[in-house]
Amino acid sequence: MGRVGKGWLLVLGMMLAIVVACGTAIGQTRAKSLTGAAQTAAGATQEQTGTTREAHKAYTLPPEKLAKAIALGRIRDILSIVGSVWGLAVLGLLLATGLVARGERWSERLHGRRLVQGLAFFAGLLAVTAVADLPLEMAAHAASVHFGISVQRWPGWMGDWAKALGLSLLMGSPVLLLFQGIVRRWPRRCWLVAWMAAVPLMALGVFVGPLLEPVFSKFVPLEQANPALVAELEKVVARTGTEIPPERMYLMKASAKTNGLNAWVSGWGATKRVVVWDTMVDRVPKDEVLFIFAHETGHYVLHHIAKMMAVASVLMLFGFWACARLAEWMVRRFGARWGADGLGSRTGFVVLLLAASVGGFVAEPVSNGLSRYVEHQADVYGQEAVHGIVADPQKTAVAAFDDLGEAWLEDPQPNPVIEFWLYNHPSTQKRAEFAAHYNPWANGGHGEFFAK
Repeated sequence: MGRVGKGWLLVLGMMLAIVVACGTAIGQTRAKSLTGAAQTAAGATQEQTGTTREAHKAYTLPPEKLAKAIALGRIRDILSIVGSVWGLAVLGLLLATGLVARGERWSERLHGRRLVQGLAFFAGLLAVTAVADLPLEMAAHAASVHFGISVQRWPGWMGDWAKALGLSLLMGSPVLLLFQGIVRRWPRRCWLVAWMAAVPLMALGVFVGPLLEPVFSKFVPLEQANPALVAELEKVVARTGTEIPPERMYLMKASAKTNGLNAWVSGWGATKRVVVWDTMVDRVPKDEVLFIFAHETGHYVLHHIAKMMAVASVLMLFGFWACARLAEWMVRRFGARWGADGLGSRTGFVVLLLAASVGGFVAEPVSNGLSRYVEHQADVYGQEAVHGIVADPQKTAVAAFDDLGEAWLEDPQPNPVIEFWLYNHPSTQKRAEFAAHYNPWANGGHGEFFAK
């Protein structure tokens, strides 16, 4: 699916608005961290022995890579868990130490206009939380470099981090100010008005995402770089009925930063386009690229973006209400100590952000479960779409999952709780096993999405 944030993370509460507004830009940097890479390729779930592929296992790794994948998987799990807890702890500490309240008073002395005060306050908040998160981001990048996934040097990595922070400040500060204004103007119905504003912002985030991608990576027209591949991709376009002309197909120079493999379709309407990493073109057979592309087009043909946005909108409505109630309790319980006299104040709004972050953490398994479902549907669609285009859709799909899992060094035995809570794709083993046995064309049958 498209690179909106880290994938379809359904963050309930006001924090969703900021993630939607600038998450695409941040996601481009974090997609290259270990956690993002793990979710891009998903994980593996089988035990492996020996140097050859076991007949009953569709996805395997050679012993030397298996050891690395297990070690890397543990690091990914630790960083994911610590990152979730740390994000909540940072907001809690900023409130408990009175730094948020002092920041609010500083912004009031800075300028007489509330607009300037609010932008300065929220820019400072975003900067502080980004810096607090930096050590974990650096640890993820260091491990990625150590295990040979990332090839990006520290100056370039820090440059991308600074760009992401800049976009966060530029786009996030006004969005947070907007929602703080909603809470201040409609204190009793803020959850409903905020929801009405968040839904179009979410749609806007999907639309503008492709426009922000070039900030972090170099793109060239795929027709210019590999016209033969464009001709093959157009066969899939014709079979699926998607409207993606060659001028909207791009090659991303990912090899300057990573050894990973990826391709996607992002945006919608006028911004919809195909992106293929140069690492994919250089190292993966053409039939696998066609399958991965067909998988991505499946998200559009099956209206997954619209459906997920609709589901997210419904869940957000209940989530906003619940987070508002939780924040109101927090203000009654801790407001005097934190310097928050109500949710309408800037300090009170940070309390609401803390409640929303708690809600987002609790809701993560729900959003990831929905994402795994639509990803499986896209797998089925992709395998059916290349039927008749590639020689053997089953072998092609299995080989594609093998190459993705090996490129990202996926943990072959992820913790089931981690997989349930954090994985937004089915595990690589599950995807490969399904692909190996999915043959609806046997005995004259047809697929689920294609009649012939």
